[in-house]
Amino acid sequence: IGKEESEHLGVEPARYFVWVTRREKRASHQCAQGVSAAPVPERIVGKGLVSDAVVIDTLVSKYSDHLPLYRQSVILSREAGIEISRATMDGWVMRCGELLMPVARAIGHELLGGGYIQADETPVPVQMHDGRGKNHQGYLWQYGRPGGSAVFDFRTGRGREGPKNFLGNYEGILQTDGYSAYDRTGGPKMVHAACWAHARRKLFDAVKLSPEDKTATQLVARIDELFAVDADARQAGMDETGRHALRHERSRPLLEIIRKELEAAGKAALPSSALGKAVNYTLSLWQKLTRFLDYPQLELSSNLAENSMRPVVLGRKNWIHVGSEEAAPKVAAILSVFETCRRLKVPVREYLAAVLPRLADTSIQRVGELTPAAWAEGRR
Repeated sequence: IGKEESEHLGVEPARYFVWVTRREKRASHQCAQGVSAAPVPERIVGKGLVSDAVVIDTLVSKYSDHLPLYRQSVILSREAGIEISRATMDGWVMRCGELLMPVARAIGHELLGGGYIQADETPVPVQMHDGRGKNHQGYLWQYGRPGGSAVFDFRTGRGREGPKNFLGNYEGILQTDGYSAYDRTGGPKMVHAACWAHARRKLFDAVKLSPEDKTATQLVARIDELFAVDADARQAGMDETGRHALRHERSRPLLEIIRKELEAAGKAALPSSALGKAVNYTLSLWQKLTRFLDYPQLELSSNLAENSMRPVVLGRKNWIHVGSEEAAPKVAAILSVFETCRRLKVPVREYLAAVLPRLADTSIQRVGELTPAAWAEGRR
């Protein structure tokens, strides 16, 4: 009389096994070498006792799932009875970082070859081995294009030399917050734009301190109207040309209102108050904040750059610090590849499995063909 069927989600814990690779030896009386065998397959860790899949799983667990190596070592011991030390895993990670450094540089060249970069920076503690027992405050500077690749550049400080060295003679659009280190960088034709989200955040802080302040509340509402124009463009499926026209129709007159209200608020507020500081910050960046009217591709905010920092912040809470100053650029290279894969929706395990084993034997001139963007394009 039939049957009843139900479905439920199940799980099978990770299963570890031993791969055995046998390479036949062939002998020939006509060959000068006498005996030969097939070459050893390319591997990430050439003489290691683990497969590429185990190495990649360690990377994904640390930089996507934010699991420190010591926790991974404990999990392996508990779940599978496999004892692998944290030092051994760290060796795998550093090997991968070393291999990916040229890829990260190639991603940077891709960005500099384009016309629009968003930038941001975040602190990252670096363990020093000088006997003081203190960490050094290093910085990861992140450069990326909305909807495109991203790269992290490690620097020991937060000075201008970081973006200056990375950008070189870049002459496209650079969008940042109001941090002065980005000034006087890039080429002479570079366009420096600012972020409306940062301006709104400072005004919103004034609202939080004084919720009854109608002036600050009104200014936040005005900026929300500005973002609503772009939201309407997205909802309508407009391209950059359509959004550009809508901005001139609705955002331009709104900016005139915001400017007048800011100037009036600045005259009434104390310079040292939260509102006074927020108004001064916004007016000081006004030219940079209004550049989106001239450049259709420019976003109102650099929130996408800030979002790319979240994996770093989450990871930092778990792995606490970078192990050494020498390791930091390797970690930056890994983060660059992982964040670029996330942004481009490239399956990071597949990408690493296809690219990492052959990187050691790839000429530096061909590394540009192995960036996540180039690899994804090649698959298509």
